[in-house]
Formats: sequence, C-alpha cells, structure tokens
Amino acid sequence: MEFWSILLDVVTLLAAALVLGMVFERLRQSAILGYLLAGILLGPGALNWISNKDALSALAELGVALLLFTIGLEFSWKRLRALGAVATAGGTLQILLTGGAAAAAGLFGGLDLKAALALGAMIALSSTASVLRMLQDRAELDSVHGRNSLGILLLQDIAVVPLVLLVTMLGTGGSFSQMTAALGRVAVLGLLFLGGLYLLSSYLLPRLLAATAITKNRELPILLAIAVCLGSAWAAHALELSPALGAFAAGLLLGESPYATQIRADVGPLRTMFVTLFFTSIGTLTELAWAREHWPALVAAVVAIIAGKALLVWLVVRLFRHSHRHALATGICLAQVGEFSFVLAQSAWSSQIISQDLFRLVVSSTVITLFLTPFLVAMAPNLARRVEKRLVWLGLVAIREHELALGERRLSGHVIVVGFGPAGQGVLEALNRAGILALLVELNPRTVATARQRRILAEVGDATSEPVLAGLEVAAARAVAVTVPDHRTALLIIRQVRALAPHVPIIARARYHVYAEDLRSSGAHIVVDEEREIGGLLGQAVMRCLQHHPPSPDSGQAPSP
Repeated sequence: MEFWSILLDVVTLLAAALVLGMVFERLRQSAILGYLLAGILLGPGALNWISNKDALSALAELGVALLLFTIGLEFSWKRLRALGAVATAGGTLQILLTGGAAAAAGLFGGLDLKAALALGAMIALSSTASVLRMLQDRAELDSVHGRNSLGILLLQDIAVVPLVLLVTMLGTGGSFSQMTAALGRVAVLGLLFLGGLYLLSSYLLPRLLAATAITKNRELPILLAIAVCLGSAWAAHALELSPALGAFAAGLLLGESPYATQIRADVGPLRTMFVTLFFTSIGTLTELAWAREHWPALVAAVVAIIAGKALLVWLVVRLFRHSHRHALATGICLAQVGEFSFVLAQSAWSSQIISQDLFRLVVSSTVITLFLTPFLVAMAPNLARRVEKRLVWLGLVAIREHELALGERRLSGHVIVVGFGPAGQGVLEALNRAGILALLVELNPRTVATARQRRILAEVGDATSEPVLAGLEVAAARAVAVTVPDHRTALLIIRQVRALAPHVPIIARARYHVYAEDLRSSGAHIVVDEEREIGGLLGQAVMRCLQHHPPSPDSGQAPSP
C-alpha cells in the first residue's frame, strides 16, 4: 500500500509541476519557478497533500545524480582539467571565506561557536542542480562565468563530505584528531573510488561498448549507461561520498564513447522527471506560516546571503585574473544556498547544535534563494557588465587593467582573432599561411603564453570590453574573426566591434544553427553555421564513400523520384 501512496504523491507533484511550469513559461519565466511553487503549495506549509517526503527526497537525489551525469557526458577529462585553479584553489577559498563570513555573522548575532560554525558550513554551499540546469538551458556552460561556476560547484560537491563530518563532530563533541582521521579515511575512499572508475573506463567499458550484441541493439548502450550512472551514484553513497559527484564521474567516462550523444538524448526524459521531483521536494520544505510571522528576519537573511556570496565569489575569482565582468557574473550565479545545505541543517538541528527557529530560517532562506536563482543566472552577464562599466566610470577600476602589452606599437591592416580553441587556431593557421598579420585576443593568460611560444602575436583581454578592443586597434583592423563557442559572448563582441568600427567586416562562428540568425542581426557580415557546415561535409563524405563502394548487383538501388 505504501508504494501506491508514494506513487500518488509523485503523480500529484508532477501534475502540479506541469501546470505551474506551463504558467511560468507563458509568463516567459523559468519553469523551475513553477516546480518550486508546486512543492510549496502541496507541502505541509499549505495544502499538506504530500505524505511521503522521505521517499520523495530519495527520488529527488536521483534527479541531481542524473543531471550531473548528463553534464558529465558533455565534458571530458581534458575539459575538466582546463577548469584549472578557479575550480580547485578558487573553490576552496570560496568555501572558507563564505563559511567564515557566515560564522562571523552568526557570532555577531549571538550564536555560540558551534552553531556559528554549522551556519557557516550551510551557507558556504551553492546549488549545483539549479545553477547547472539554468546554465545548460541557456547554453552558457561554455561561457567564462559558466565554466567558473561549474568548477566551483564541483569543488563544493567534493567539500560536502568534510562539511557533514564537521557538523557531525560538532554535535557529538568529537576531537580535532578524530575529525582529521575521518577526513583521511574519506580521502582514501575517494581515491579508491576514482581508481575503480578509471579501471572500469580503461578496460571493461571499451570491451562492453565494442561488443557485437551492444552495437546491434540501440537499447543496450542506454541500459549500460543507466547502470553505470546509478551504480556510480550508489558506490559513492556507500563510500560516504557525494552521489552526484559519482554520477558526474560516470558521465565523464562515457563521454569519451561514441554513444555519448545518443545516451544523453535517451536519458533526458528520466532526468527531467527526477529533476522536477527534486525541485518540487525542495518546495515542500517551506513553512509558510513561520515565514509570514518572521518575514523581516527572513528578508534580511536572503538579502545578506545573495549580496554577501556574490561579493565574496567576485573577489575570489578576481584573484585568478578574470575581469570584473566575468568574476561578478560568476558570483551572481552562485549567490544562493544549495540543496546539500538541507542535509547539514537537518544534522545540526537533530544534534541540537542550532535551534528550531534558526533551522527554519536557514530552510526558508534556502528555498527563497533557490526560487530567485533563475532570475539571478539570467541577469548575471548583463548586470555584471553594467557594474564593470560603472566601476570604470567612477575610477574604481584601474585603467591599466585594460591596457595591453602592445606598448607603443601601432597596428593596421591586421585581423583580430577572438579565441584560441580549435576554431581560432584554424583561422590563425590560415592567416599565417597567407602571410596576413593576425592578432589573437584571449582571456586565459596561460593560453596566451602558449600562443606566444608558437610565435603568434597574442594579448590577454576581454573582447567584450570597449577599452580592450580600442587597444587592439579594431578601427584599423582588416577584419575580426569571432571564434568563441558561447553565443551570448559572441553577440556582445559583435555589437562592440560594430559600435567602434562599423566598417570592419566581422566573421563569426555559430556553434548551433538556432543562434546563427541572432549573430547576423547583431552585425556579423559572415556567420559560419557549424551544424550546416558539418551537414554539408558529412554529405560530401557519404558521396565519396558511395563512389568508392558501388552497390553490389543484389543490393538494390533506391527508386528514382
């Protein structure tokens, strides 16, 4: 009977999420807002129609795992390593600074040391599920602030286990040596887990994917993918690690296989269902009566969390030589409290580290910041750009930040190439063969250093910035080639070039066909539509193959139209 009760709750939540999601989409807002609202209305704080919250929470955790799995399918170990210091050192510094600031605020507000430290652990985390879902929907995972956000969120997922141990030790009165021993055990288990996944991906998975039975049946690779995803999530949970992180690692493994695109498409419906349950289950935690009674404290807490986290992440990312624009956009994206904070809050409350009122304040603040996350992610790039412009206008940002290493050298008749990925390198090679002076502009200092080692004229700079483009002598350029994959960044660059040098031709890359017309309407003279170009190349390859392999007499020919 319990199964049918759980099924009724699932159907009720999904139906309400469908209706409210459609309403918010009609209002041109994210459907996630409808999912959260469905949980709020059906939860114990309002209609109280949901009776199996624990079972729904377990299903919701699968949603987060599947979301991270599909994102892992789009990545590779090489791309993950490219996230670099912002993910590792930056993520660690963000957790320490945010947690420390929240703990200090708690002490100032009258909490004891244990409660303040537990509060800092809760506030330090951001929402992996909400932020990555929004960045994925907006095709911004490849943007600078998208990559920064992904790196920091993954580090936060790794930090969940140490933070849980910290809160547990605070509740049980464990010593520092006991906590150190527990962390060492977790580190060893984590290395064993990654080692096991490496062996699986290097030896077993290639053989399974190459098996004749799998290649002949399209369903079998999907079953293998789901088994690897859920199995990795279970193994990570069994080792007291983050299940979502285990699923992400599994996605990375399968992302190198030829079935990655098809697996991502086929797993999509499952992911949608479970992720929707995740957002609705978060909504059920809200206690509307308590929130109405304590709304001044709740509003103050939400404002402090969003402003404080955005500011601290902004400062942390700036340490890694990112522009104010991209650092602040990263901070705005990560300005909410994450879903794993509910686990920490529940543990702290059950151990009597924090009071029931503080527990309700944290839970309510978290739900509200999650509700605001779609707005924050959507507004992050434009708001960050406006803030940077205002800082420059007020003189608070040093002008030398925008000066380039060209010195007194004046350029004319050169081609500016934005981005040093495979597409940018292809453009630079073509220009070099033709003997045309090319100037590369890139945000990553290490990438620029690599380009200079290859005797390429290269500068570190943000091509969406007017001062940077002016320093590159864009008005005297022969052309500008925009090769960055993120379409929103490309749009900003095109508009800036068009405003500063309307006569200079712009050749832009459209990674997806759906954005090609936007690039043209923004002022690009030529748009290389990757999907159309690849389609044409595939057609040519097919025809060449058919010419070299004529049909056998008994194979038959397609009838003439």
